[in-house]
Amino acid sequence: MAELGKYNQLAVTRRTANGVYLDGNNLGELLLPSKFVVQELEINDTVEVFVFKDSLGRLTATTEKPLAVVGEFAFLRVSAVTTVGAFLDWGLSKELLVPFKEQKRKMEEGRSYLVYLFVDPYSDRIAASSKLDQFLSKEQPTYEIGDEVSLHVERRTELGYSVIVNNRHRGMVFNTEVFRKLQIGEKTIGYVKKVRPDGKIDVIVDKPGAEKVNELEKIILENLHQNRGFLAVNDQSEPETIYDMFGVSKKTLKKAIGGLFKKRKIMIDDDGIRLIKDKESY
Repeated sequence: MAELGKYNQLAVTRRTANGVYLDGNNLGELLLPSKFVVQELEINDTVEVFVFKDSLGRLTATTEKPLAVVGEFAFLRVSAVTTVGAFLDWGLSKELLVPFKEQKRKMEEGRSYLVYLFVDPYSDRIAASSKLDQFLSKEQPTYEIGDEVSLHVERRTELGYSVIVNNRHRGMVFNTEVFRKLQIGEKTIGYVKKVRPDGKIDVIVDKPGAEKVNELEKIILENLHQNRGFLAVNDQSEPETIYDMFGVSKKTLKKAIGGLFKKRKIMIDDDGIRLIKDKESY
């Protein structure tokens, strides 16, 4: 079954001067215009295409790759604002409309917004909305503490960062748990810290507990061996320096360095850390 606003594997039914026609099953026969035919196609060959409606409302296939598909969130830039709404650049030659009724705040040309892509039930066209709550699951999340989840950063608040968790739920990364600046619209990996009774999720962006520390200890030792037994970093280094080097918080690095020191594998100096090993073995 072919789906509007999604990628589909469709078979070629015939070739014409305008392009090739594909078997869209429930959607009928679809034209893949010549400008989107990027390989030699014969009858019955299959090709992966994205299905959308052109400016005249006709179902059309393309081999262009949009930045998101129906059912996903995406951080997209407004290319124009007209009398019908805001148009977003989403990677296709035909831009994506956000009707005024679907704008949480009036959109401005040149700015980017986190939106959700859906098929408008009235026009049967792909559209986007910045009113995100209506597209989030109302079911109580069933995540376990420590579960790895995908995050989409929505906005900055006084408490931290509001995020979309696994494309389904709303979550929060609190300021006290952030060891680097998150970018609005950024996609990243997080870990569940707590699921609240109201369904909201507390998330951290660093691996929890001993697992992360043990992994970091191994990475530190590997780096020391590769750098003749010395690294110009310690638990007094700036958080940005630590993140650039290891992608972790200062707190996590401190635990890892402390663990290696107790195991008598490193020395901690004012200018960095040193491997306790004979120089000849570096």
